[in-house]
Amino acid sequence: MEDYLEKIYELMHEKGYARVSDIASSLDVQPSSVTKMLQKLDENHYVTYEKYRGILLTARGQRLGKLMKERHHMLEEFLRMLGVSEETIHKDVEGIEHHVSPHTLQCLQALVLFFDDHPESLNDLHAYTEQFEMGSPTDTEGKSV
Repeated sequence: MEDYLEKIYELMHEKGYARVSDIASSLDVQPSSVTKMLQKLDENHYVTYEKYRGILLTARGQRLGKLMKERHHMLEEFLRMLGVSEETIHKDVEGIEHHVSPHTLQCLQALVLFFDDHPESLNDLHAYTEQFEMGSPTDTEGKSV
């Protein structure tokens, strides 16, 4: 459900509208699956959906769609900061975003903001990661950990 709301929110901001066919191709699902989900989203007051007429996000759907998009972006940024390859980021974010508690997401957001405000700490993390990948990391006194 969250993937659909995120995609509808994204399409509405990019194109000004979202169609069943656009959602289906973006999420790589059948149009019939999109229609079923739109009916559920309508029942739960996230969208207003009328077959052949269009899709509108309700205020509730707008808020949740925006939250899903922001969460997705934050997780992408976090993985980029860690040096994860771009081709891996998309796959990993899709797996992470639906299996992490809201509290953990808040903590990750705080870490992303911390690294944005303290780039020297991010540089230290990258240096540490390089050491780790080359062998065992060392503590601050040069001893192996």
